[in-house]
Amino acid sequence: MRKRTLLRSLFLILLFGTTTWLFAQTRTISGVITSADDDLPLPGVSVVIEGTTQGTITNIDGEYMLDAEPGVTLVISSVGFEQQTIAVNDQTQINVAMEVAVSSLDEVVVIGYGSLPVRDLTSSISTVRSEDLDKTPTGQAMQALQGKVAGLQVVSSGAPGAAPTIRVRGIGSYPGQGNEAPLYVVDGMFFDNIDFLNTADIASISILKDASAAAIYGVRAANGVVLIETKSGGINQKSVITYDGYYGYQVAQDILKMANAEQFTQMALESGSPTDVAYIDNAMQRYGRSRINPNVPNVNTDWYNEILRPAPIQNHSLNVTGGGENASYSLGTNYFAQEGVLDMKNDYERFNLRSKLDYNVNERLTVGGNMIFSNATKHLENGSAWHTAYYAIPIMPVYDEMNEAAWPDKYSSAQLLGYRDGKNPFPAMNYTENQQKIRKLNANFYAELDLIPEVLTFKTSYSNAFTSLIQRNIGLPYFISSGAQREESTINKTSSVWINQNWDNILTYTLKVNQHNLVTMLGTSYRDEAYEGLWAGGLGFPHEQRQAWYISQAETKPEGSVGDGGLRQYGLSYFGRVAYNFDNRYLLYGTMRADGSSKYQEKWGYFPTVGIGWVLSEEGFMQNNMAINFLKLRASWGRLGNDRIQASDGAATTSVVTTAINDQLVTGTIAQSTFSALQWELTEETNVGITAEFLNSRLSTDIDYFIRDTKNAAIYVSIPSIGQTVLRNVGEIRNAGLEVILTWSDQLTNDLSYSISGNISTLKNEVLYLYGQEYIDGGSAEFRQRSIVGEPLMAFFGYEVEGVYQNDAQVSGDPIAVANSLVPGDFIYKDQNNDGAIDDADRVVLGSYFPSFNYGANLGLNYKNIDFSLNILGQTGNKILNRKRGEMIWTADGNLDADLATNRWHGEGTSNKYPSSAGLRKGWNQKMSDYFVEDGSFFRIQNIQLGYRIKGKELLGNTIPETRIFATAERPLTLFNYNGFNPEVADGIDRQTYPIPAVYTVGLNIKF
Repeated sequence: MRKRTLLRSLFLILLFGTTTWLFAQTRTISGVITSADDDLPLPGVSVVIEGTTQGTITNIDGEYMLDAEPGVTLVISSVGFEQQTIAVNDQTQINVAMEVAVSSLDEVVVIGYGSLPVRDLTSSISTVRSEDLDKTPTGQAMQALQGKVAGLQVVSSGAPGAAPTIRVRGIGSYPGQGNEAPLYVVDGMFFDNIDFLNTADIASISILKDASAAAIYGVRAANGVVLIETKSGGINQKSVITYDGYYGYQVAQDILKMANAEQFTQMALESGSPTDVAYIDNAMQRYGRSRINPNVPNVNTDWYNEILRPAPIQNHSLNVTGGGENASYSLGTNYFAQEGVLDMKNDYERFNLRSKLDYNVNERLTVGGNMIFSNATKHLENGSAWHTAYYAIPIMPVYDEMNEAAWPDKYSSAQLLGYRDGKNPFPAMNYTENQQKIRKLNANFYAELDLIPEVLTFKTSYSNAFTSLIQRNIGLPYFISSGAQREESTINKTSSVWINQNWDNILTYTLKVNQHNLVTMLGTSYRDEAYEGLWAGGLGFPHEQRQAWYISQAETKPEGSVGDGGLRQYGLSYFGRVAYNFDNRYLLYGTMRADGSSKYQEKWGYFPTVGIGWVLSEEGFMQNNMAINFLKLRASWGRLGNDRIQASDGAATTSVVTTAINDQLVTGTIAQSTFSALQWELTEETNVGITAEFLNSRLSTDIDYFIRDTKNAAIYVSIPSIGQTVLRNVGEIRNAGLEVILTWSDQLTNDLSYSISGNISTLKNEVLYLYGQEYIDGGSAEFRQRSIVGEPLMAFFGYEVEGVYQNDAQVSGDPIAVANSLVPGDFIYKDQNNDGAIDDADRVVLGSYFPSFNYGANLGLNYKNIDFSLNILGQTGNKILNRKRGEMIWTADGNLDADLATNRWHGEGTSNKYPSSAGLRKGWNQKMSDYFVEDGSFFRIQNIQLGYRIKGKELLGNTIPETRIFATAERPLTLFNYNGFNPEVADGIDRQTYPIPAVYTVGLNIKF
């Protein structure tokens, strides 16, 4: 007992002493938090004991107070300032001067042959960093920008390896001539596309949107410039090995529902065509009757379901970056593979090698270079599969064992039921192979010399972009029926080589005196672009063995199937730039470029730009404004040329005439030629904008309004004397719009932060002048597009449908219906001029394929080691020509979509939108009208990603490398009303558009 009592007494004494000691060690810590810039107190600063939730915030005077123990660490943080950690030790008074965090305004962005801080920009430039690009599983880097940049339209393509259509602030040239795409500049190298580039290799992408920003690149930059910087190492940086990879599946979404067998049969019976009714009877005799409905054939084929498949996609990158005392390096390799959702040999595979090296030879001289080698193989889809599947009849199976004449497979053919053609997409899919082998070697080398350190620098660089394309198109023989066969094997092969060389020399002068900051630049650029191509074709090669798939093995080489061609063009340019900043308040920016080209008879063009900026937040009257952290007004004007039109255009014609000479009739030939020498188009753009940050830089915004006029636009001009048209530089086109970007970011706690950003953009595309012509027609006679002054380029043009005639009384009461022998179920067209007739004068503009409004939003959330992101986007105001429906004028006995089959007019009151089954086959209802032109608006959840980061953990006594595991859903949901697979159609004409799939992946990022 005594022993136990003694132990209890000792325990109580020890417990009391320890507690007393602990309480004695707890002390009150206090202090004042100020800004290191101006020594002003900072309210609302978080002061927390590291590893706990215990803490406080500063009051309006920047003062704080909390109880803490010796040995703990305080974490002091506030939005807009660098976070600090301070060990308490024996201190009771801890004052902290917080450094302003480097904001997005202080980030340096590339501007073409140089760089500037964001706060000094006077033009419109948007930059997207690698962390936002890596979230998109794609082989095309530009696809990752969809919805992220105001004023940038990215039109997706679902085909493997296919690059999206990119438009910066609309279209300034007559479309369809390959003159819409921006210029791509990758580490100083110039490209027309970047299909070779691995997204994981990119450090940043900057979009130079206005003329002032882009004009430094001259006549190649009229459609905007995309500047890409790849990842680099750093001086004295420890080597870092990084693996990035993902694997997933693509799934066709929003699959267009076609009429099923019962609906198709019903429409055929309603059509009034005895022939179509006979086809249904033939199908029932061949395949039997349905047990559910004995009046329907016992076949119900969903052709889209048959030709589609889930398709894998994968990407693996391995990179090494680092540097020593005098050099930095970045080396990488990448493998990307994507199969198509079309169930045939349809895929894209690419292997890349990349290197980037910078070496400081001495204190004044730096040399370096980078190389990218890309080896890709692409198997293109048979595009006719989509068109054939749309019209393929559901009362016929894929295979028909009774078709004994078919070889090598017993595919079914609609001809066996009496139809005019086979209507089966599989023969063309499986007996065709279109292969492309694409090899690219892009290299850039430079030397930079500090003539006067930090004052005068000279840089010379040379780049060479080599591209080889070998394309082989194989057609294997087959027989399904008389109208679905290929009698002998065919082979067509093309070999093309492009070599683009550029040599740039830049002299940069930097002056900083008191409040004056001046950067001037002078430069020259020489380019040499060359192309060579060779093509040939053959028939009847031994197709059973792939080793014999060569033209030399062909039995016949048709005359005219062999040819070659080439092209070489030169350019020489001189340019200069001045960027002036006075006291961080007043900004002046200007460039001048003289471009010389061998392409045009007018050899030289001169293109100036100017930009001004006023940073109001640096003025004295704004210094005590706590809500506005930064406010800048800016404006710019620029002029530049566009050489992406052909050098000349024209026609040589001959005509046979008979005339009397010496009283004798003589027949002869008169030759006429009309050629026009073209020159570059001229683009003038005015841009005004605001850049601002508010509320401790948590809220930032960029607002721009622009007007871009293309003068001397190359348009088609009618030449009455020969009845033909030629291209001339006489048109004028305008694009105008508003762009708004808003971003809010906040650090709620040490573990929780988030950011929300959104962007909107408007666009009005308008034809201003057509050289006195009333209009220019485009498209085809059946599906007319027309460019009219005051309307968009290539607008859809036709009749407005007011409804559908419902009964005989309505028909007999309408003189137009009586005059055209119409019946209930036919369209009612709007009589625009009220003249009692429907004719060409009643056609109007039905809309444009240019969206008038685009929007996007991004949410980012980080909690401890978990990160989540969500991107959405959408557009409205654009129209799509549903040409699939319209081509029923040539394929009257094919299938149609389920929406039309369900909602067709089949009695009074059943529909006021769609004609009857019989009406579908009448020329009156097949006129180009807004029945075929549909709304292309859509909303999409573009990307969802959830990631988990492992850092500083140990396993079996070893530290686990920094690891991030993530899952991504790309395009999981798209909402739209258009009757097609997807509302993204680059030219607005949907005939056989490749579906854009949803992509689901899991991935891994490891840093060693």
